[in-house]
Amino acid sequence: MPFYVKQGDLPAKHHVTFYKDAHHPGVQAGQEEELYREELVSTHGFASLYSTKYHHNMPTKSPAVERLHIEHGALWQDSLVQNYKLDSRKADRQGNFYNARNRLFFNQDLSIHTARVTEPTDQFYRNAYADEIIFVHEGEGELLSEYGRLEVRQWDYLVIPRGTIYQLHFNNYDNVRLFIVEANSMVEIPKHYRNEYGQLLETAPYCERDIRAPQLTDPIVEQGNFQVISKYRDQYQAHQLQWHPFDLVGWDGYLYPWAFNIQDFQPIVGKIHLPPSIHQVFGGRGFVLCNFVPRLYDFHPEAIPAPYYHSNVDSDEVLYYVDGDFMSRTGIDAGYITLHQGGVPHGPQPGKTEASIGAKETHEYAVMVDTFAPLQLTEHVKNTMAGDYHQSWLESE
Repeated sequence: MPFYVKQGDLPAKHHVTFYKDAHHPGVQAGQEEELYREELVSTHGFASLYSTKYHHNMPTKSPAVERLHIEHGALWQDSLVQNYKLDSRKADRQGNFYNARNRLFFNQDLSIHTARVTEPTDQFYRNAYADEIIFVHEGEGELLSEYGRLEVRQWDYLVIPRGTIYQLHFNNYDNVRLFIVEANSMVEIPKHYRNEYGQLLETAPYCERDIRAPQLTDPIVEQGNFQVISKYRDQYQAHQLQWHPFDLVGWDGYLYPWAFNIQDFQPIVGKIHLPPSIHQVFGGRGFVLCNFVPRLYDFHPEAIPAPYYHSNVDSDEVLYYVDGDFMSRTGIDAGYITLHQGGVPHGPQPGKTEASIGAKETHEYAVMVDTFAPLQLTEHVKNTMAGDYHQSWLESE
């Protein structure tokens, strides 16, 4: 992903003998002639990013598998193409970090969920077909994976490559709220932020120091019945593993879960209003993810800080509101979502343009996902939407 990481004990070369050493954690007396089991996790065949992991035991030992049924949100069959506002909190239900997810929007490239996590789980989880971006709106804790421990802070983006076996634990479950994008392609740092060697440019709105990688912990070498819940597109299966999956003695590569906090984003400002793409954080096939953070407004003496009216002729815009005073919108609270669909103009509501003139700064936080294929809506949108939002641009008499 962002840069090369090397942790733990590794042999000098790939694909060579690597025998257990009595000085390594988890090695028992008499095991010195046994091999560690090498596992290559690769993308795009063998042509893109990969990591190499070294297990105490074969990661393929799975005595049993069964199908599970988890429903995240049925398609809303007759939704209109219009502007929507919804309170995602109204869709809250009981559940853990994976089964409490409410799917709101989806297309062939991604699906967008929210979740209020109300309970812990000791199960392991693996999204086998999608990279995940989990924005931790409320909550703190830790993400445990084969690659080690990653501290989870409020307002973190957690980027988890497909195929990663992980657990997500929170310090308490009084109010844990997540905004989740499941991407059917690799989540990438935008190319225009990187030089030809992959290093983040001086002009990028964040740098490698802002990115947190997991720290490998001592391997857990335990035999038992360890259940991994795997998601394959919209289907779930429970795999029983004979050995604990977090048994790595070492790993290296570019493919691993990582964290970036929205408060470390350095906004780029201009003399006149800049388009939302200037706030991009990540990208993938068919979508970009941007965020809005506290920033100085445009400094032209006649600048209008509020965004101009515009039509998304080839994209849908989802905006998840995190915190602060949302300058161009009325009736917005944290946890609300707006969807402005392609082909329908949108922009500031009445009076917001004039009210923004002369303002010097904003203190808002929001996460935006723009897609380049139309989104389909689920019943969760129908059940949580404000029915009159599309009329909120009408002038009152």
